[in-house]
This record gives sequence, structure tokens and C-alpha cells, in this order.
Amino acid sequence: MGRGVLLTSNLPQLQNLIKRDPPAYKEEFLQQWNHYNSIRQIFQINPDENAQHFRELVSFIAQVAQCYPKETADFPSQISSLLLESYGTLSPDTRRSLVQNLVMLRNKDVITSITLLQTLFPLLPKTTSSSLRGFIRRTILSDIRTANIRTKNHKLNRAVQAMLFGMVERGMDAEVVGDKGKLKAAAGPGHNGEEAMWAVVLTKELWRKGIWTDAKTVSIIALGCFHPVVKVQSASLHFFLGSDEDKEDSDDEEEDMPDVKALQHRREVNKKTRSGEKKLQKIAKAVKNKKKKKSENNTPNFPAIQLLNDPQTFGEKLYDILNKYDKRFSLDHKILIMQLLSRVMGGHKLCVLGFYTYIMKYLTYHQLRIPSILVALAQSVHDFTPPDALTPVVRKIAQEFVHPGVGSEVIAAGINAIREVCRRQPWSMEEDLLGDLIEYRKSRDKAVTAAARGLLQLFREVNPGMLKRRERGKEASMGMAKGSQPLPFGHSAQAAVDIEGLVLLEDHLKKLREEEGVASGEEDEDDEAAWEGWEVESESEESSDGWISVDSDTDEDLEISDSEDEDDKRKKKGKGKAKAGQGDEEEKDEENEKEGAAQETAEEAVKRISSLATTKILTPADFALLNDLRIKAASEAVERGAGSGTKRKLAALESQRKSLLASGDGPITDTFISEDDILGPRKKAKADYAERIASIEKGREGREKYGSLKGKKKKANPSSSTNREKARNKPIMMILASGAVKGKKKASLRQKQQKLRAHIERAKKAHH
Repeated sequence: MGRGVLLTSNLPQLQNLIKRDPPAYKEEFLQQWNHYNSIRQIFQINPDENAQHFRELVSFIAQVAQCYPKETADFPSQISSLLLESYGTLSPDTRRSLVQNLVMLRNKDVITSITLLQTLFPLLPKTTSSSLRGFIRRTILSDIRTANIRTKNHKLNRAVQAMLFGMVERGMDAEVVGDKGKLKAAAGPGHNGEEAMWAVVLTKELWRKGIWTDAKTVSIIALGCFHPVVKVQSASLHFFLGSDEDKEDSDDEEEDMPDVKALQHRREVNKKTRSGEKKLQKIAKAVKNKKKKKSENNTPNFPAIQLLNDPQTFGEKLYDILNKYDKRFSLDHKILIMQLLSRVMGGHKLCVLGFYTYIMKYLTYHQLRIPSILVALAQSVHDFTPPDALTPVVRKIAQEFVHPGVGSEVIAAGINAIREVCRRQPWSMEEDLLGDLIEYRKSRDKAVTAAARGLLQLFREVNPGMLKRRERGKEASMGMAKGSQPLPFGHSAQAAVDIEGLVLLEDHLKKLREEEGVASGEEDEDDEAAWEGWEVESESEESSDGWISVDSDTDEDLEISDSEDEDDKRKKKGKGKAKAGQGDEEEKDEENEKEGAAQETAEEAVKRISSLATTKILTPADFALLNDLRIKAASEAVERGAGSGTKRKLAALESQRKSLLASGDGPITDTFISEDDILGPRKKAKADYAERIASIEKGREGREKYGSLKGKKKKANPSSSTNREKARNKPIMMILASGAVKGKKKASLRQKQQKLRAHIERAKKAHH
């Protein structure tokens, strides 16, 4: 093939030949490279001149850049500077072409991920094209995901997180605009916070996909909670609260649900088969389950709340924003801040005492969204909250919500809110107020009665001394007779000496070893298998090397003994045989241990102190098994007739197991409540117009349209019924009163003869 075809108009042909033999066509490439440089200088002066030819040259050089790395070393930086400096003057086609060629250079490993992302991040807030913006977003997410598939790319993650921090921090010095009032109307286009918004959106997406799960990711979004733009604040708050509003903006097309109504319409039009009917039912069921799962997923983001750096400072800043800009924020936005602040206070046991003074002005029964405010108040309370700060709040709730001048639903909500506060801090209740609230258990309304009984049952457990003698109940009275008193505020129970229920796990593992005959040396292999599926990725490079294995001097298991502990065990297991002889004491102790192990109940086993934690590293699978064993022991105790305390413990363990299976977040789920806990059981409210119409439409699904089917589906050609068919079904009284019947009765003999003659003539003509 001659060199004559290798002209500017034949760039694809030249590109093909260069990829086959780069050294042979270096001269032709250099000619095109010099031509590109001259066109680029002209293009920078006048972007509209030779734009199409410039795009072709850029695509050509990007395709063959890996063949001539030295000659094209400055090419990526030229494209990046052109995009960043002259983005506003470029045409949409040129912008898209330059971005695509830059991504191609990354795919060919001509540039690094950091270089590509440093160019793409500033373009997100600048671009106005939705297609180009979606392409840039997908490119950023896929590049970071690819870099972290096998192992965490800490160098890239740190660089990208630093860029995202910078994007959020650049707008932090502006004035807080708010989402209502004159400031919002006067705010110009420079106050939209697009750059910070994109940083928060990308960080949330990377967290949701499980690519970033460390504390630095949470710190980026935590910084967004204090951004002066309300839109950025709201997106950051929704991340911690678990109600992501922008999930529909995700680029995952596999999550798009099919249109069931369109499929049903297609089913009616097309040929009907059994397989098609089954397939339609299967799709409809899958869509219903997906919608149900999506509605149940609006749970707080527990891991993110737990990974907050310096939660006390974070909570105090949230309160300062809430208090300082109270007039600038709408009620919905203030409730978002209240909810996050309360969950941080409850999860980390923080004390932001000004919050209780601030929230008191919203504690009125006619306040909009008062159930959400009461939920936020209850969630913020914990056992370290000073009772002096809560007593005025409880008194205000009782004065506003619990009196004869309001409805039963309001009274039930007030008592339930007080119960949730006192469940976390019982000392915030006053004795005379408690007596008045408990009297509502005699109410005729079911919700009020249930709320008052719940409050009564709570104080029977935590502090029966505040109740009157006839209201304490049998168990509380017996406990007070024995001298048991609730701990004052600031005092804690005895120090924990063991993991609760660990003896049950130790006995279970010992029984399994005896049955299977597993040697002690094989336990390490079982431990490694127990960690499968529970691996947690490290958050830093230091912890990524794994555990350092240290071999013991001997193969024997580690045993730690204490003379006092051994004496205590002997006293518990053999009190009646303490006077035996010195020589036979050891043999009798061994026999007593065997008999005690056989006769020991689950309740007595819990009282022993286990040494399993000192001889074995417990895996997450062990803790899951421990929870199951505790549930089993509590169930057996309930079957034997244990008290209500054991039943409540069983219910708490079962709910904890469900929460662990659902989210894997541990006991923090007990800190949070929902609006249903505040409102309590309610009568079915009267449906509004929209709900009634929706119910009617739902009842019509899969049913034929209203109307008579006579004469429509029984004929070959569907039509309405004829007049003769209608006359045949007329009521007899209508027929008797008709003109035709009356005319026959009044007809003369001559008229009857004429009608008969006419009938005979018609019959003759019909036969012939």
C-alpha cells in the first residue's frame, strides 16, 4: 500500500497501521502531531473554527498515544487544561469528545486514576448536560470501584477523599441562607453549593455500594451537615438518618422495576397462554416484594453514626446551628437536625443540655409533626442524662398533653412519650405526677389505658418505691421487702466480670467436643472457619497486615486458675459435704462436679464465671451462637413458669437477634424508636378522598368492567340485545298496561277479522 493514502482524511487507516507497526509509521505520526499542535493553538483562540477536525485529531492521538509515550507525554495535560480552563467556550460535542478521550487514556493506562479524577471532579458542577454529567459520574464511580476490587487502594482513596474534603470546605465560609424568608429569595446563583452537593452525593454512593466504609468517608458527610447551603445539609442529614432521597438517581439499571400495568395490558392484547400468565404473576410478586423491602429499608445508618469522629463536638455544632438559625430553617429541616442530634446523643450517650431547653417551645399538642419531635426527645435521653434537665420537660409534656381538654389520642401520645423518657432515665419523674398519670389506666379509651398501664409496669420494674403500695404489684412488693433499692443517678451496678451468658456457650462447646471427639489442636481450624463471612475490611494500612501469630511453648490449652474462684465453686456445688475427710476431699469434689454438671439448670449456669474468654478468641459466629443459647435458656425458663421479667428478657433477646440479622449493628438499635411507639394503638382513621379512590381502584383490579354481559359475549359478533329480546323480558304488568294489549281488548269483530286475514296471507307468502 502506498504512502499516498496516509493523508489527513485517512486517519482511521493510519491509526490501524500505527497500531500494527509503530516504529515504521513514526514519521507519519509526527507529522500529524505537529498538525495537531498548530490546530490546537488556533482552536484556543477561536473554538468554533475547525472544531470537527480538531476532535478527529484528538481522537486519533488518544488511540495511538500508548505507541509513542515520549512524544505524547504532554497530551493528557493539554486536554485537561483545555477542559478546565476553557470549558465554558467549548461546544457540547467538543466537551464530550475531550472527556471520552481522557477516559480512553485512563483505560489504556496512559494516565493514572488520580490524574483523571482531578480533571473530572471539577467538571461535575460546571456541566449542564445531563447525559455528560451522568457519564462523568459513572466513570468516577466505576474507576474507584475497579481500584478497590481485590484490595483497598489506600493511596487513591486518600487522594480522592482529600479532593472531596476540599470540595465541601470551599463553601463553608459563606453565610447560612436557610430555606425560608428573605435571605433565600435574595440569594443569588452563587449560593447553590453545587460543588459540595456533588461531593456529598458521590461519597454517599460509594458508601452505599460498600466501596468506602471507613471513618474518613463519614467525616466528609459529617462536614456537609454544617454547610451553609440547606440542600447540602439536607442530603448529609438524610445519609445518617437512613432515608436517602436520591436513591432513584443511582446509575444501577438493574434496580429499575418493570411496569406491571404495561405488562398486564400487553397480556390482554397478545395471545393468552398459561406460561405467560405464570410469568406475569411472578413479575408482579417480585415487584411487590421489592417495594416492601424498599419501604422497610428506611432505618438509621447505625455504622455511620458509630464511626463519627468526636461525636460530642459534632452534637454541639448541630445544636448551635439549630439554635442560631432557628428563624431561617423550615420546620421539616429543623426536625431533620433534631432527629440526627437525638440519635447521636442516644447512641454515644452525650449530654447537650441546651437541646432540652430548646425543644420545650415545640412541646404543644397543636404543633405540626409533634410525633417526630417527641421521638427526637425520647431518643436523646440515656442513663447519663441529668434528671434535673429532664424534669421540666416531663412536666411540660404532662401539662400540654395530659388533661381533659384534649382528645384521647393526644393523651396517649403524651403518656407514651413520658414513658419512653422515663425508661431511659427513671429519676426524671416526680412522685405526685406519676400518681396522676397512672390514674389514666381507668380510662375508657384503649390507647390511653395501654399507655398508662405501660408507665405503671415500667415503674414497677425500675423504681416501685415511687408507687403507692396497692399499685406496686406482687413482685415489686416482695423485692422491696427484701431490701432491694434502685441505684441513684450516677451510680452503676457491680463491675462486669464476665460476658453475660458465656457459660452457656462454654458448656455447649464442651458438649460438642465430647460428642464429636474433637482434639484441642483442631480448634484453631474451626475458629478460622467461623470467621468466614464475618470479615470486616480494615480501615487503615496499619491493620491490613492481619494478626501476628505467636506460638506457645507448649501445645496445652491456656488455663488460668484462682484459688478464690475454686473455693467459691466448691462452696456452691457441695455445701452439704464440706465436713468430709481431708483424704477423700479431692475424689468427692470430682464426683460432685460431674453430678452438678448433670443437674445444673440454665439459670444456675449463668451465675458461674466462665474462663472461655481467656482461652479462646471469640468469633462473630460464637456471639451469634451465644445469643441463640441465651434465647433457648430464657424460653426454657418461661416454660417452667418464670416471671414476667424473664418473658421481657426473652422478647428483648429475640428482637436483638432480628436486628442483628437485619443490620448487623448490635445493641444500638435499642436506642431508637418510631412514631408508632409514641402514638400507640389507634382506631382506624377515616380515609380521605385519595385513600378511598385508591381503595376502589385496588378492588377493581382483575375484575371485569361493570355492566350487563347479555348479548355481548354470547354472540359471534358482540352487540346489544334486540327489541324482541327486551320485550320478552318485560314485566307482565307493564305489558297489560301497554297500548297494544288494550287495543286488542277494545277491537271490534270487523277489526279482528281483518287482522286474522292479514296474518293468514303473510303465513302463505312465508311458506311459498
